[in-house]
Amino acid sequence: MNILLWVLQVLMALHTGLGAAWKFTKTAEETNPSLAMIPYGIWIALAIIELLCAIGLVVPGYLKRYTSLISISALIIVFEMLMFCTLSVFSGTVDYASIAYWLIVAAICGFIAFGRRNA
Repeated sequence: MNILLWVLQVLMALHTGLGAAWKFTKTAEETNPSLAMIPYGIWIALAIIELLCAIGLVVPGYLKRYTSLISISALIIVFEMLMFCTLSVFSGTVDYASIAYWLIVAAICGFIAFGRRNA
């Protein structure tokens, strides 16, 4: 189980880090029209939070200090993905492929948070 969690943590850290880099280069509307209501300042703040979460998914476990940060980072990503789903539904331009993607990422991060909390 520990190996599976580590593999998922590294993959989600890479995913989240790349997502943060994407947010620095694209606006919310360019990324997904249903996210157009997110102001640019908040979009950049989300990118910074994602970078911190990517670090928080891997570094605390590697250093064996503050391992609870892994669960916290994963739960922040879950919240962000669910927020994107909610914004997509209420925007009027529902993109089911994006919602499915965000829900899968949220489920994986939820599994990481649950697994690390109970480990």
